[in-house]
Amino acid sequence: MKKLITAGSASIAFPDPVFIKSAASIVGSKEGEGPLGDVFDMISEDPMFGCDTWEAAESAIQKEAASLAVGKAGLQPRDIRMLFAGDLLAQSMASSFGVGEMGIPFYGLYGACSTMGEALSLGAMAITAGGGEHVLCVTSSHFASAEKEFRFPLGYAGQRPLSSTWTVTGGGACVLGCTPPGPEIPGCSAPLREGRGCAAITGITTGRIVDYGLKDSLNMGGCMAPAACDTIYQNLTDFGRSPSDYDAVITGDLGAVGKRILLDLLAEKGLDISGIHEDCGLLIFTNSTQDTHSGGSGCGCSATVLAGYLLPKVVSGKWKRILFVPTGALLSKVSFNEGESVPGIAHGVVIEHVEVQ
Repeated sequence: MKKLITAGSASIAFPDPVFIKSAASIVGSKEGEGPLGDVFDMISEDPMFGCDTWEAAESAIQKEAASLAVGKAGLQPRDIRMLFAGDLLAQSMASSFGVGEMGIPFYGLYGACSTMGEALSLGAMAITAGGGEHVLCVTSSHFASAEKEFRFPLGYAGQRPLSSTWTVTGGGACVLGCTPPGPEIPGCSAPLREGRGCAAITGITTGRIVDYGLKDSLNMGGCMAPAACDTIYQNLTDFGRSPSDYDAVITGDLGAVGKRILLDLLAEKGLDISGIHEDCGLLIFTNSTQDTHSGGSGCGCSATVLAGYLLPKVVSGKWKRILFVPTGALLSKVSFNEGESVPGIAHGVVIEHVEVQ
């Protein structure tokens, strides 16, 4: 059995890295038209994904992404010891009706848009503790199902403020394992091994709930930025690192508004990550032509960008070490309608380039 080593007050180091054996990403047509359109495994022109409801469409996205990731790893569902999955819908129904059909021992998660970070963290700990040889992590979101769940019916044609983000229609999945990925599977759009290089999780920082009392559900970036700041600062403190120890720090879905707030909050702590910071919500859309206002959001935002864009850069060695920090707004339609604030959460995952034989 491998060992976990606690670091500081909120982090864990993995002396033996947890390998990311495969990753898969599926998006809708709007995401496919964005600047990352050529890195995703599948782009669907049908927003319903062949289903009768938006919720069923999201379940279909998640199941397809999970199945694709398992196949890329050269595995079958029976080879997966446990599955960590989540989405934005009530009772995580997109996951229950999606990957639940795969028959894999299942843990349903809810970390809002930070769920992929939560899933990778729990999966890495499970692998290291001897919980199984392979673990599957998957999340999803859908623009229409999220609007229906949290905001207004699409036919209402409500005015969206410039601080709002556009929920990504997409799903991302990763298979984690205690051994390196094998040779590239034919047909993979983003192979997770090039020569001897691959990507592995070497540490995590578990986020805390941070609530600045903001109540604007259409300014998710503002609500989540304090949590992102807290997790990034804690990660650097716990591991005794500086921003220069990372090639990139990538947040989940702060968008343009949240990015500016994050950089200001970190500056107050004497930290400057402006030269290495990216945000998945700004990477996946081109706002000047796609009219997404502040950028992208949703569980599928960071998951698809991680699978299709970030991991290949680590595998190739262009990035030696990154800090992946998906962010979430922990509200529900009940809490919002009762006038409660919108707490934020962010989970940090350290991913490094590893050379293997």
